[in-house]
Amino acid sequence: MAALIAENFRFLSLFFKSKDVMIFNGLVALGTVGSEELFSVVAFNCPCSPARNYIYGLAAIGVPALALFLIGVIWNNHTWNLVAECHKRGTKNFSAAATFLLFGSIMGRAAVAPVTWSVISLLRGEAYICALSEFVKPSSLDKFPADYGADVLARFPCKDVPANLTKFRDEVTRRLRYESQLFGWLLIGIVAVLVFLTKCLKHCCSPLSYRQEAYWAQYRSNEAKLFRRTAEVHSRILAAKNVKQFFGFVALDKEEKELVQEFPVDGVQPSPQWNAITGVYIYRENKGFPLYSRLHKWAKGVEGNGPSPEGHEMLFLAS
Repeated sequence: MAALIAENFRFLSLFFKSKDVMIFNGLVALGTVGSEELFSVVAFNCPCSPARNYIYGLAAIGVPALALFLIGVIWNNHTWNLVAECHKRGTKNFSAAATFLLFGSIMGRAAVAPVTWSVISLLRGEAYICALSEFVKPSSLDKFPADYGADVLARFPCKDVPANLTKFRDEVTRRLRYESQLFGWLLIGIVAVLVFLTKCLKHCCSPLSYRQEAYWAQYRSNEAKLFRRTAEVHSRILAAKNVKQFFGFVALDKEEKELVQEFPVDGVQPSPQWNAITGVYIYRENKGFPLYSRLHKWAKGVEGNGPSPEGHEMLFLAS
């Protein structure tokens, strides 16, 4: 039994280590849930006024979702790779399929937080009840007093109603919460189906085998980590060298002194090299050999960005 549990934990560890994107999306979703709960407790306050309820309820759902979507677009590296690509090279080297994959990747990741916000808001039902309470038809409520109208229905979310309308308020609240939660569950189902179809389409259209695709993902992750770490050390050593040249000395701690001694920096990379490794990258092969990134392509001395008779373009975007 203990061996079985240990084996399961080992499997889960390896699974999550290979699912960095899934973990990131999960953390984004959990953070969004916490933010929505905090917003509902601290900030949400239905005005309970005709015409204002609808605007306020929709704004409570839509505006934070829009803000989260824009933040997701800004934080996505593909966004700025696309900007750099359009600025430096244009989009003439991309096919329609590649462009669709790129925008799909950006929009899909950016949609995690706003969809989570919308789902939680709908499942809670407060914003939906606030927005639509005044639009409930009095005729649909059995024995509802004829001398009350939309102005009273608009006050139902705040429970500020005459005593003889309490049972109607409970019925309206229950009905609208049912509708809100139904839409929330439908949204979850639609998103789940779309994610499933997208994953199936991705693997069916991929020219790579599952193992090579996994290797490509590992390569990109390792390259990014090593590049970021090396760039930090390189910039620190270069800064130390320039500061020493200006002042005549530089104040370094023990670790920095060891770095300066171990990794001498003679110069900086010219702008054409930075431009060559910056931008959107679509998987390509050159004479049958894979090129896994722009840096890999630059290191192999392959020129150009479009397909050539000696190179084969694979329309599969790095995720």
